[in-house]
Amino acid sequence: MTIDTSASIDTASSRPVLNEHARRVAESLSNDAMSSRFLATAVQAVEAAALALIGLILSFVVAHTPGGAYGWSQAVLIVVAPLLVIISIRSLGGYKLTALRDYLSTLPRILICWILTIAIVAAGSFFLEVETGGKRGWLVAMFLFGAAFFIIERAILTSLIRRWTRAGRLERRAVIVGGGEYAAQLLEAFGDPTKTDVRVYGIFDDRGRDRSPDEVAGVPKLGTVAELVEFARLAHIDLLIVALPLTAENRVLQLLKKLWVLPVDIRISALNSKLRFTPRSYSYIGPVPLLDLFDRPIAGWDSIMKRIFDVVIASIALILLSPVFLATAIAIRLDSPGPIFFRQKRYGFNNEVIDVFKFRSMYHHLSDPSAKVVVTKGDPRVTRVGRFIRKSSIDELPQLVNVLRGELSLVGPRPHAVNAHTENQLWDDVVDGYFARHKVKPGVTGWAQINGWRGEVDTPEKIHRRVEYDLDYIERWSPLFDLYILVMTPFCLINSENAY
Repeated sequence: MTIDTSASIDTASSRPVLNEHARRVAESLSNDAMSSRFLATAVQAVEAAALALIGLILSFVVAHTPGGAYGWSQAVLIVVAPLLVIISIRSLGGYKLTALRDYLSTLPRILICWILTIAIVAAGSFFLEVETGGKRGWLVAMFLFGAAFFIIERAILTSLIRRWTRAGRLERRAVIVGGGEYAAQLLEAFGDPTKTDVRVYGIFDDRGRDRSPDEVAGVPKLGTVAELVEFARLAHIDLLIVALPLTAENRVLQLLKKLWVLPVDIRISALNSKLRFTPRSYSYIGPVPLLDLFDRPIAGWDSIMKRIFDVVIASIALILLSPVFLATAIAIRLDSPGPIFFRQKRYGFNNEVIDVFKFRSMYHHLSDPSAKVVVTKGDPRVTRVGRFIRKSSIDELPQLVNVLRGELSLVGPRPHAVNAHTENQLWDDVVDGYFARHKVKPGVTGWAQINGWRGEVDTPEKIHRRVEYDLDYIERWSPLFDLYILVMTPFCLINSENAY
């Protein structure tokens, strides 16, 4: 089987201009850093799995000693104990980066949580008359091995974190929006940068040098707010901090209108503010309170669950649909000369351009990899086989490979071609905030598609409606919502009147 690799278009012209200094800084940060949020999630998963494994091994040993036994009650305890201790440690802040770094002060709290967990499990097994394999020492052994695990694991983790921090691999990359005196006060208030995972790489401000100097407290001014959007994407920025007084209401709103399309956490500094909100309204960098305005969607545990869901379901689907792949490939080859697969440049997560795979549905010499001409009803460029596979969406099946590669998700906003347009206007010019749909990975299917918004986009209204559903999906996302969309997709394909 062959793939059409002739698609090559230049998307640089559609990107905002970024000054040379800012571009060099962004390119030096183009590699992904490990976020503290991801690290905390990974540590919780590893600790829970390790404790469950310890319990399983001890139960196996007990079951093979004279008078020992293994029952469902022990299986329950093996699951309950890790969950209880993880929740306890988390409630005491034991998975914050400062706690993961500080071995000596954090370890006693962890061991206290583990003691209380074993005590709760022991009390529960007594009052509920749950057997523990005929050996009372089982829980004692569980405690001792668990405590030893925490002592060793946390020591190793602290050493790794310090090494990753020195190498610049573990940090939350941040920029400040707004310069001058207020930014200087903010940077000073952050305190010792080694005591937090946040590292500020630059300042972006529309004001001139007289009100916003080129450097504030050692942090360079890298450009304007318009340049920030491109910089944040290239540098994989995690956090935007708006350093403007809360009283500058109109200016803050104008900034947020430009910045909310980015897949980052957006915070506004409450330093020196006389307003007082509930504690849950704030997050902190050192002693500085920040108002939480926007959070990156589908992060932490959610992103891990979604990725596991994607890999498992996509792998199963590729196996089950292999006869359909084979039949489609043969039909395309017999119907018209040319490659079986077609590759097109489309927007992916964080506005990055990716290659999306499809079955070829057009005559090879009439193919349109840059999507300059919209496919319409009765389009002569579409082959006989192409009309069928487009209506039935079989042409989209190779995108399961994109899912396994991590470029797409099974469910999400559909990836649009880079040059997609309506009435001679690019879609990001037609819809205000269009790029906000790229705050999550695009999907093979999506909320808009199962609501009938698929196929030809020949009017501004159609792309407006698609984007509305995409943004609604991002706001409402949950694993069950993804499952619902996936289950409904085959039924919604029956109505293919807009797919040509």
